[in-house]
Amino acid sequence: MTEILVQAGAEERVSSPTRVIEHPAWPVLKDAVERIRPWQSKDGSIDFEGEGAPERAEATAAVERVADAVERLAPLLPHDAAYHEALVKDLRHWAEGGFAVPDFLDSLLAFQPAARREDGLQHLVVFPMYTQNGNPDRNLEAVVLRMVWPDWLAELERTRYDNPLFCGITFEDFTSGYDTNSAVLFPETIAVREAPERFSWGGIFCDREAARFRRVTEAAVGLLGLELPEDIAAMVHDQKRCEEAFVLWDMVHDRTHSHGDLPFDPFMIKQRQPFWMYGLEELRCDLTAFKEAVKLQADGVPQARDVQYAVLFDRMFRFPVTGDRVRNYDGLGGQLLFAYLHKHDVVRWTDNKLAIDWERAPQVTNQLCAEIEKLYRDGIDRPKLVHWFAGYELVSGYLAPHPGSKWAKGPGALDLDQPPRKLVDDVLPDEFPLSMFYEALSKKLKNVIASTKGITADGADRLAA
Repeated sequence: MTEILVQAGAEERVSSPTRVIEHPAWPVLKDAVERIRPWQSKDGSIDFEGEGAPERAEATAAVERVADAVERLAPLLPHDAAYHEALVKDLRHWAEGGFAVPDFLDSLLAFQPAARREDGLQHLVVFPMYTQNGNPDRNLEAVVLRMVWPDWLAELERTRYDNPLFCGITFEDFTSGYDTNSAVLFPETIAVREAPERFSWGGIFCDREAARFRRVTEAAVGLLGLELPEDIAAMVHDQKRCEEAFVLWDMVHDRTHSHGDLPFDPFMIKQRQPFWMYGLEELRCDLTAFKEAVKLQADGVPQARDVQYAVLFDRMFRFPVTGDRVRNYDGLGGQLLFAYLHKHDVVRWTDNKLAIDWERAPQVTNQLCAEIEKLYRDGIDRPKLVHWFAGYELVSGYLAPHPGSKWAKGPGALDLDQPPRKLVDDVLPDEFPLSMFYEALSKKLKNVIASTKGITADGADRLAA
């Protein structure tokens, strides 16, 4: 055994890899994590009595392989030394505690990627976690990622869009929980004994967002017969340009949740509200990014025009036809944007071809943003239920509600003696069904959208080639 370890150490010194995923310890770590994941219950614990359960010694050995691999990889990442030291302790503590519900609070608090945002900086992340829009269970996951923080973005964050917690990131490699539709790394998804008072970072994988956008947009443009201006067509075929568009879009979107004339809890965490209110909030943040991109374009920022069309195309082509029809608030926002532009004659569906008035698109899109901002501003003086109805009125002015909707019939159709949160039960799962246009588009794009599961920049470029 000693000879094997010496030999492995010698191989590492000879090859001197600088990328984590090229180090011989990475596949060891990844394989060990993949072995552990199927043993875990929904809450991340391991039940040794169930069918197919491992022996306790087997699980302990697998966790020790993960911990040992982290220690071997840690010298490549001196900026994460405190995190990796805490991580190894949390892993071994989980094993020593009998593999109960994992608690990785100490290592979570030690991981501080936003404190050192340097373009290209690598991180190795291992946590028991669920992946948003991916795996709902708190399984162990391992991800190697890089920071996206070019000088132009850092300058915009410093001078115009302060967002000290935001991390633009890209994938290097990942375990099964990220072979999904998940494009975020958020600390609130991680298994801990208690939630910290505040989180100090949030990461969004702009490479996955860009790759997914390119594949769906290219397919939608072809299906709809949309003629793109030359510069926009070039952007759709350029992964790097799309990544830069998304990282700027995400940075502005993220900070918008706490900027503007807002309710006391703009992100609506732990609140039970009708899903169109969530849809309006997400759309408000995206349209704020669009509005800021129009200003930035006038100031000569090269990425600004790309942001505008990333917002338009992703919202109109992908969002409405992605996911199921159960309170799909992102889908609702995409439907609303399309319907608004259609009713204001910016988009036209004629002779089975889609046309866009490129000159008027910025002005009319900003108009919708202004309507949502007015809804928020006026909402400060309204009771909650009245505000919800005002939101419903805005949406239903452009999207037809379900014929069986109680909310569409107005307050008289609801039991107003109930508290507002109880009235959410009267919201239909698909309160605003897809239009005929989107019903047809959904059928034509469903396989394309399914193909973007787990996509990375390499996957998008292989398709383009």
